[in-house]
Amino acid sequence: MSPENKPNITLMSDGPYVVKNLKHFINQKGQIETKERMALCRCGSSANKPFCDGTHSKNGFSSAKLDGRVEDKRENYKGKKITIHDNRGICAHAGYCTDNLASVFRFKEEQGIHPDSASADEIIATIKKCPSGALNYSIDNNEHIDRDDELAIFVAPNGPYVVSGECDLLDTKWGKGALNKQFTLCRCGGSKNKPFCDGTHWSIKFSDDKN
Repeated sequence: MSPENKPNITLMSDGPYVVKNLKHFINQKGQIETKERMALCRCGSSANKPFCDGTHSKNGFSSAKLDGRVEDKRENYKGKKITIHDNRGICAHAGYCTDNLASVFRFKEEQGIHPDSASADEIIATIKKCPSGALNYSIDNNEHIDRDDELAIFVAPNGPYVVSGECDLLDTKWGKGALNKQFTLCRCGGSKNKPFCDGTHWSIKFSDDKN
């Protein structure tokens, strides 16, 4: 694929995500029609979600990161057969880890992850469900990157844009250990860690009935 045709996302200051050359744009209803260049809402208030309608220029939306966000810090939890890598700073709090494998992922405890409390296969299967890329794993000191799908963006119901597949996110500082093959972008406008989702859509009860 030539560089000019490669999918990418540009972050407009205090404005939308400008997405180019995306083929797979999906919500819970199915495929959304795409254009070569699309502006996607990230202020949370567009009347034409997921597309931008210019409301960000009227509601005071700021794309800046905010104080009080979770520290960008990657922790490594070494077990007998698998090491789990975790960066809470880029977690979208989707809950797949705690819901599917509560014996391992115990974030309310001081040592929040227990890699020997389930089989390596169970842990890997759960980590692969993580939409934000906050979790990954190593076996025999080799970190595995298992996400090689063609780029797709899923508009999560009342939640973030879930980006899967390699994508250039331009002019952005990535979190420690973050992959450009799996991440979540805030679309409620409230994340303290913009452009990445930090789960704020839950607390502010962000709603998007159309998607």
